Amino acid sequence: MVRRKAQDQREHQTKVIIVGTGFSGLGMAIRLKEAGIDDFVVLEKADGLGGTWRDNTYPGCACDVPSLMYSFSFEQNPSWSRMFAEQQEISDYLEHCADKYRVREHIHYGVEFTGAEFDEQTRTWRVSTADGTEYVGQALVSGVGALHIPSYPELPGLERFEGEVFHSAEWNHDYDLDDKRVAVVGTGASAIQFVPRVAERVRRLHLFQRTPPWIQPKPDRPIPRRVRAWFRRVPLLQRLARAAIYWVLELRFAAVFNRRAGKLAEWLAKRNIRKTIKDPRVREAVTPDYAIGCKRILLSSDYYPALNRSNVDLVTSGVAEVRENSVVTGDGQEHPVDAIIFGTGFHVTDAFDHLDIIGRDGRKLRDAWREGMEAYLGITVSGFPNLFFLLGPNTGLGHNSVVFMIESQINYVLSCLRPLCRGDIGYLDVRQSVQDAFNAEIQGNLDDAVWSAGGCRSWYLDQNGVNRTLWPGFTWQYWLRTRKADPRDYEIVAR
Repeated sequence: MVRRKAQDQREHQTKVIIVGTGFSGLGMAIRLKEAGIDDFVVLEKADGLGGTWRDNTYPGCACDVPSLMYSFSFEQNPSWSRMFAEQQEISDYLEHCADKYRVREHIHYGVEFTGAEFDEQTRTWRVSTADGTEYVGQALVSGVGALHIPSYPELPGLERFEGEVFHSAEWNHDYDLDDKRVAVVGTGASAIQFVPRVAERVRRLHLFQRTPPWIQPKPDRPIPRRVRAWFRRVPLLQRLARAAIYWVLELRFAAVFNRRAGKLAEWLAKRNIRKTIKDPRVREAVTPDYAIGCKRILLSSDYYPALNRSNVDLVTSGVAEVRENSVVTGDGQEHPVDAIIFGTGFHVTDAFDHLDIIGRDGRKLRDAWREGMEAYLGITVSGFPNLFFLLGPNTGLGHNSVVFMIESQINYVLSCLRPLCRGDIGYLDVRQSVQDAFNAEIQGNLDDAVWSAGGCRSWYLDQNGVNRTLWPGFTWQYWLRTRKADPRDYEIVAR
């Protein structure tokens, strides 16, 4: 397969610049094509598309949202092999979408977005890249998402460790884990997927847990061939199945805000711990002391059984230091290891801090977000005309499919891009008062929510303890608000 690199010319003129080729970037590119807008480019820092589903190839990597919902509504896949698709199948699906909708020709691979500046005279964005090529366009759409910069903890002495070290998002498949002594740091969404696979291969696994997650059994199973055949023959059946799953997932949000339902969910999760884990000490260690839903509720049916293995040691005393060939815990115990694997997640609330984005009057995005990320509908930021975020602040989910949110945002952004690309307007900039009112509403809804008041510290919260990540409502409510941009919310400047 031929991968198109950025053109040799140092400046590339276009109408719309999209950054990223995950669900957000590809979805935006596809909808632009369908709208008859062909003058756009998609910048991709890697040599292949797929975003999160390209980068995360660790053993056991899979989606924790049912496959039928974790796909574009306009390109439903009747061939999902399982209720919860694994990484390779999702990656293949994205490749298929790029081919079917002919957006591959717009992708410039090996182009790392490093910053952008809005030129008020020409009313264009000048985008800078790592190799020095500049892209100039009327609009800039960020589809980079939040789960793309691995987060490494600062462990004293890590630099002197002589063994192998890697993050789950940068898995070293060349390293042979067989018969090794391995330390896994972190027990989040990625770790609970790869720990069971790693435990089967290694001589000894030391699992370092800081805070236990709430885990529910994963109702995963193969989708029978006859069901897939019916989905292909009668697409309406798949749409009905998708709709049913959607509303079941929406009920999970109601459960988070309903105290009685939350207590029931906690009881079921604790019952699963009692049934699955043999050692009373381990049962106590993996039972959270905070409200369910405060952190993302994880799904797994093989993580707890893996902790029963004789070669797995759950460590809760914390990492005090790393030595040349070992990890030392807070209680002074030394654990000899050959490799350290981090399952410590990603930079989320600070994911844009490294980018130099400059809007009107020289205003920098990092300054605008000094007190925390915020945007109108999670999409537009005052002072940064024609800049659109997909999966921006407060549009993440803990209960349903983010692909649904992405599609809602794409529809909204399209309603802005159409007049821009036709030349009807020069730029639109959301009014500060509109943005402020929206975020006051959002934070008001979040103040007493379980994510802030549930007794835990999670990646949903920024350094000030403010939730800048999640949408505090049903997804259908967000869809209603993003069907079309309201011109009254924006300062609109003519060409």
